[in-house]
Amino acid sequence: MRTSKELEGHLSWLDTFTSAALGVLSIASGIYTYLGVSSLLEDTGAMSFFAAVAYSVAVSVGIFVFWSYMLRLLPAMRSATGFIGLTVSMFVGCLAIVAMSSWLNAAALAGSAAVEQHLETAVREYQKSLEESHEIALSGQALGREVERARQTFADLEEQEKSGGLSGVAGEGAVFKVLRQKREELEGLKIQIDEQAPLIEEAFAKGQKILSKMRELTVAPGPVEQRSVSFSAESVNLAGVISSLNQYSVASLVARAAEDLPASVVLPELDGRNASVRDAQSSTISSVLRALDQKSKSLGSAANEVLALPRPEEAAYNPISSADAVIKYAGNFIPSWAGAIAIDLLPGVLVFILAITQSAIRNGRDGISIEDTLTLADLKAAMTAMKDVELTMVAADSAMQKRALGPTEPETPV
Repeated sequence: MRTSKELEGHLSWLDTFTSAALGVLSIASGIYTYLGVSSLLEDTGAMSFFAAVAYSVAVSVGIFVFWSYMLRLLPAMRSATGFIGLTVSMFVGCLAIVAMSSWLNAAALAGSAAVEQHLETAVREYQKSLEESHEIALSGQALGREVERARQTFADLEEQEKSGGLSGVAGEGAVFKVLRQKREELEGLKIQIDEQAPLIEEAFAKGQKILSKMRELTVAPGPVEQRSVSFSAESVNLAGVISSLNQYSVASLVARAAEDLPASVVLPELDGRNASVRDAQSSTISSVLRALDQKSKSLGSAANEVLALPRPEEAAYNPISSADAVIKYAGNFIPSWAGAIAIDLLPGVLVFILAITQSAIRNGRDGISIEDTLTLADLKAAMTAMKDVELTMVAADSAMQKRALGPTEPETPV
């Protein structure tokens, strides 16, 4: 009984400032809600200002009223049905508070940092796409060595044929012309490949420069909204550079040239002096065509390996609001989310504390008779009430006796 009385005394003292504390928490949540709503509204005019204020005030009032109900009603519930019902209602209300306020509080607390995280993620994606495009372009340039090797082969055969080492007839006959034709064709392909090299390096250097500027915008001082606009413009430029790098790859050019290498042979007229020489030329040309077919397959296989490399994923920057960024990168801002939710749901802890305390008070009073629960003040009040009842009863008895005796005759004067 003494413990119950002590707990009741503590609750009476705590009630003196609980409402004020709840009001402070509600106002603080409303302020951060206002900041979060303001970041979502595009217009900065008077109407947007009043709309943000109205929403934040509604949130503050709703939080205050909701927790006031819970603090008063749930601890007073004696039946399990009522306690469970109000507990479920409290959890539903908590979800509503998180939906209408907590995520906006998190946007106000970590919105700028979340947008910067979004910019940093975009930079990494663009860097990966740029490096992969550059690697594929360089792989295409490596095909130039295969082309040069094939060109050198035909150049050597051309020199041998000029001295009669292949067909047995020295000079620049039919076989020599076929070899020179393929050698010049491969030389032209090699020149095209070499011309792409400086373009690739220039595009890659330009992309690295744009990436450097994008990184600076990610961590630069100033409002993140303005930096996002500049970041978006740079991302468009970088996307163009990456697209150019993808076009500079010569793998498809080499693959087509490899297919055309044996098919585009223009056979010259055999110019041998006699039939045996012409037969030797024809046999040598057939051997050259077989060599061309082998080189074509080798070049085509190397080009197809480059073409089979996985294409880089297309990077694209999409502007995002601070509230959406906080939700998208919630895992990186757990402390901010915890603070935003705690400021709204902290009174829920007080509700359960009160419920436990009220339960302890009721348990302390159960099984105790009314005489054991009377205090000195209660006894004094009871005695005063008894005196009042006795006086009332005496007056009532006196009135009843007078009515029973009837009216008295007035005395006659002498």
